[in-house]
Amino acid sequence: MIYTTEIIVNVPLKEFIEKLDNPENMKHWQRGLIDYDHISGVPGEIGSKMKLVYKMGKREMELIETITFQDLPHAFHVTYDTKGMHNLQENFFEELDENRTKWTSKSEFLPTSFMLRMMTLLMPGAFKKQSKKYLEDFKNFAEKGISVAPKK
Repeated sequence: MIYTTEIIVNVPLKEFIEKLDNPENMKHWQRGLIDYDHISGVPGEIGSKMKLVYKMGKREMELIETITFQDLPHAFHVTYDTKGMHNLQENFFEELDENRTKWTSKSEFLPTSFMLRMMTLLMPGAFKKQSKKYLEDFKNFAEKGISVAPKK
């Protein structure tokens, strides 16, 4: 399953990248993120890996993020691997003017289990909705400082 999601964020490209490229900010726009840990390579460079842990309802999900291409501030590509799913994500950033940045995210989900293969076939909208939500949450964080992190 392949699809593209886009959003315009009303911040300059430089500020956009500073907020996006800071791992400490992920909790503010990635709903359910409870932990992350750099596990190999030079952080932010091609080949580096990070473990991400999300709480979705009552279950936890662990992903391994691998940077596959990095040309900031214009592009950043990663893969995410978890039990039953391999996800390729190509992110492109375009400065529309001095105060607006367009984020285009191309996602490809490659299920490796029967159950997740069925989910991608029967519920593709759920994947697209989740991707769109991350972009909207980033927009709210970048523009207004609104965080989705649980209050402590």
